[in-house]
Amino acid sequence: MPHAEIEGRRLYYEMHGPETGTPLVLAMGIGGSCRGWLPAQVPAFSARRRTLIFDYPGVGGSDPAPEAFTTADLADVVAKLLDALGLPKVDLLGLFMGGMVAQELALRHAARLRRLILVGTYARPDAKRRMLLTQWRELARLDPPLEILIRDRLLWTAQDETIEQTDLIEAMIEFFKRDGAPLTADLFVRQCDACLAHDTEARLGDIQHPTLVVCGRNDQLTPPSLHQPLAERIPDARRVTLSYGAHLVMVESAELFNHSVLQFLEDD
Repeated sequence: MPHAEIEGRRLYYEMHGPETGTPLVLAMGIGGSCRGWLPAQVPAFSARRRTLIFDYPGVGGSDPAPEAFTTADLADVVAKLLDALGLPKVDLLGLFMGGMVAQELALRHAARLRRLILVGTYARPDAKRRMLLTQWRELARLDPPLEILIRDRLLWTAQDETIEQTDLIEAMIEFFKRDGAPLTADLFVRQCDACLAHDTEARLGDIQHPTLVVCGRNDQLTPPSLHQPLAERIPDARRVTLSYGAHLVMVESAELFNHSVLQFLEDD
C-alpha cells in the first residue's frame, strides 16, 4: 500500500488517472476513509484528471493521529502530503470536514491551490450543528454497536427517498459493519471537536481561488443556508444546489455532481 512519510508518520494515499495535468485532491468528511470516493467519484474523475485520495492521520491505512488537532492542523498535513508527492499546485474538493480543511488550506497555503470545491460544509457551525456534533461526540464516547452509529448518521446524511430503499440501506449498513469503522471512537471524538472549533467566517474574503460551493437541496446536516456565506463572501465563488440529493449528494446524484465538478475545473 502506498504511504507518504510526514513528520515520522505514514499517511496512506492512492493516485489514480493520467500523469499529466493539475491533480484533483479529494478530502473526505468526518468519520470516513478515502475508500468512500472509490465507487462514484474516482472512476469519473480519474478518467480525465489525475486524482489523489488519502486518509487523515489515524484513519484507514494511516498511522495514528496526534492527541488533538484542528482543521488548520489537517490543512498543514495535506500541504505536507503535497510536498512529499512533489505536487506544487492542485485542485481540491472537500466534503464536510474535508471542506473545512480545504478552506484552511486555501487560507494558509494559497499558492498550492488552483481551484476549490466545497461540498456540504460550513464556515462556522450554527447552534443546531453544534448540538448535533456534540451529540455525535458523546454518543461515540459511549462506544455503542457500530450499526447504531451508522443508522444515526444516515438519518442526517441520506435523503428520504434513499432511506425508503430499505434493501439499499441494509446493504450499506452490512457493508460498513463487515469492514468495520475506519477510525477509533476516540479519533471520531477529536474530529467532532475539530469541526466544532472550525471558524473561517471572518476570513472568507481572503480566499482568492475560483470556488464552487455544492449542496444537495435536501441536505439536513449542512442545509443550503449554511452554504450562502461561503458563496457570498468568497470573492470568486459560485453556488450550485442540486435538486436531487441530501448530504450524500455525491452518491445520490453522482452523475450530475461529477459533471458539475469537472465542468467547473475545466472552465477556463
